[in-house]
Amino acid sequence: MRHQAARNWFTSRNWEVFSFQQACWEAILDGQSGMLNAPTGSGKTYAVWLGMLERNPNPPKGLRVLWITPLRALSRDITEALQQAATQLNTTWTVALRTGDTDTKTRAALQRKPPTALVTTPESLQLMLASKQYAHFFSTLDAVVVDEWHELMSTKRGVQMELALSRLRSLNPQLLTWGISATIGNLTQAMDVLLGPGKPGRLIRAGTQRFPEIRTVFPDEVERLPWAGHLGIHLLPKVLEVIAQHKSTLLFTNTRSQAEIWYRELLEAEPSLAGCMAMHHGSIDRELRSWVEDALHSGILKVVVCTSSLDLGVDFRPVDNIIQIGSPKGVARFLQRAGRSGHRPGQISRIWFVPTHALELIELSAIREALNLEQVEPREPITLAMDVLVQYLVTLAVSDGFKPDALIHEIRSTHAFSGLSEAQWNWALQFISTGGQALQAYPDFCKVVPDEQGNWVVKDKRTALRHRLHIGTIVSDPMLTVKYQAGGRIGTVEEWFVAKLKPGDVFWFGGKVLELVQVRDLQVQVKRSNKKQGQVPQWMGGRMPLSSQLSDLIRAEMGKVSTTPAGLLSAELQSLEPVFELQSARSLLPGPSTLLIEAFETRDGHHLFVYPFEGRLAHEGLAALIGYRIGKMSPISFSYAMNDYGFELLSDQPIPIEEALELDLFRLQGLDADLEQSLNASELARRRFREIAAISGLVFQGFPGKPVGTKGLQSSSRLLFDVLEEYDAQNELRHQAFREVFVNQLEIGRIRAALERIQHQSIELRRPNGFTPLAFPIMADRLRERISTESIEDRIRKLVAQQTR
Repeated sequence: MRHQAARNWFTSRNWEVFSFQQACWEAILDGQSGMLNAPTGSGKTYAVWLGMLERNPNPPKGLRVLWITPLRALSRDITEALQQAATQLNTTWTVALRTGDTDTKTRAALQRKPPTALVTTPESLQLMLASKQYAHFFSTLDAVVVDEWHELMSTKRGVQMELALSRLRSLNPQLLTWGISATIGNLTQAMDVLLGPGKPGRLIRAGTQRFPEIRTVFPDEVERLPWAGHLGIHLLPKVLEVIAQHKSTLLFTNTRSQAEIWYRELLEAEPSLAGCMAMHHGSIDRELRSWVEDALHSGILKVVVCTSSLDLGVDFRPVDNIIQIGSPKGVARFLQRAGRSGHRPGQISRIWFVPTHALELIELSAIREALNLEQVEPREPITLAMDVLVQYLVTLAVSDGFKPDALIHEIRSTHAFSGLSEAQWNWALQFISTGGQALQAYPDFCKVVPDEQGNWVVKDKRTALRHRLHIGTIVSDPMLTVKYQAGGRIGTVEEWFVAKLKPGDVFWFGGKVLELVQVRDLQVQVKRSNKKQGQVPQWMGGRMPLSSQLSDLIRAEMGKVSTTPAGLLSAELQSLEPVFELQSARSLLPGPSTLLIEAFETRDGHHLFVYPFEGRLAHEGLAALIGYRIGKMSPISFSYAMNDYGFELLSDQPIPIEEALELDLFRLQGLDADLEQSLNASELARRRFREIAAISGLVFQGFPGKPVGTKGLQSSSRLLFDVLEEYDAQNELRHQAFREVFVNQLEIGRIRAALERIQHQSIELRRPNGFTPLAFPIMADRLRERISTESIEDRIRKLVAQQTR
């Protein structure tokens, strides 16, 4: 009987075999590729792995399965889980691990005697492809499994993975490919991207979505003029009550700075948590994060304050409770985090939601509605990432080389480059061999040359070494290492934060109070401090934008308030009744068919607030666009502020909004040109080019332990961008910088969709006597940019008092 060994193994662990697991086993035994979508903690790893084991319980020597995971934090747990299952099912499979942490000796041993299954990351796979005779190493490969594919697909790491798969398929056209994804809205497209356009595959979904049990921590009193950031900490006593009710808790924050603040506040309010509480985020040293993960496994820790660094499926058996601080800004992210509790088949996930300001309760109500409708955001795949392509070409040239005429067909077999034109391909070849039109006079950019057999290779050993050191698409913000003066690494902070400090200043980092001693050789040397007060580091780009799906649902939730009996509204919407009453009294409560605009004057100037509910990134572009169009009517300058619900234009002159509306202010016509003019797109692209230059190999980021300084990297990439602007305007990397600004940074797709929607909405202009509940948090964000952290709360509270008299 098929699957009997797998069934017996499940029974021995008191697990039930789900239909989706059996479907995966059947598909793999039948030699099919595919995609599995199942919630976190449902047993999706074994759904794929046990199929591989049954297909070939005693494989011949050589690498048979490659298991790709996007995070190193996942890799160790997966390796142990795969090996345990293989051993207990009496197979001869051996499972090994190779990541960036694997030492040279172990790597060499894996090369000499490959395991039958290897767990690795996209970056380590690229490094293997950059090794001599990689084709021999992969010649026995039967299958590739890409875990958490939804995390990779919409990133350049996903493009990197597509290219690697195209190479592996050229070595074995019968290669099985399976993706595992917990939460994604466009599953069919995700499978097509993974397998390659037009390739057959089996899409398997777990029968029913495993919805979490959601509980809300409500404030005792809702402020009628809410503002971001302060409410969460005021709910600290209630959060401590929730923590006390559970054996173990993951407390998720949306930013690293927020994690540092919550750790400090929890410890100060409840000193008994010392020793059983830890912190986990991406800037804390890898060894410290590993200790936290081990301590969670062993049940030592009661609380871990964390960020997205613990979003994914690491198997933390003791965790029975999740607390989410602030809105996660997306349905998929909320589900992913909720799934960290009850992380076992059949168990219930529980999550507590703690708003950081009152209006976030609308977002939770919208998330509840999304779960009822079983709606989750899609992840959009990236196409024509030319920086990733040229890096990949050099990777192949560093190893055994490639023949362009054969390789182009492989590359076009990927979703990312299915639309690659002949001109773009020729440009890529010219770029890696000469540096392109503007850089051909500089030997450092002439990396790849054809040999006598027409094989394109890298002959220079220095070029090959520098390339291998920086393979990958993760370009972090400029960081400095934080170390104790006496030794011991704590983590990394951004250079701009350290630049504000002087020796003797105190700051919190990694849950510790530290005093700056000196900054030397890109290292921040510190010592412990006994002081209780200190600054908290901030990291650029920490705020997450509101997803487009959640934006739609928030507009719908707002509309329910005025059309649905109060008793039928969600508890979150009912709690906001005082806020909605004040908004309606002073202005208007907008619904899905209304665009609300508010205009009024204060001693700060003339204010114009617009509420498209399209998310912070789209509002940044919309604010600049609307300001530019009004400014074309008459000379007027603006300062801008925005949040996820709307944006503000502030001027010292009256704003002619009625005249602007008569001239079709929100027109779609001329959008691209107006947006480019309004934002100084060249400067934005110049900043974006830093990442593109690093990935494409235009700038060298330094040797291990001796990275190139931030100013050096930034100035080098800016100089190169300016050279391309002047002497090679058709350079594909320059085009890509502009494309990424409009698509990723400004979300031009959402801006266009918002303008299209506004064409069918009723535009309501109101002139309230002062700030409304929707306007106040945008104004507070503007003040926060100008006023020190210590005084911002006092200033805003005075404004609240003035506005509510």
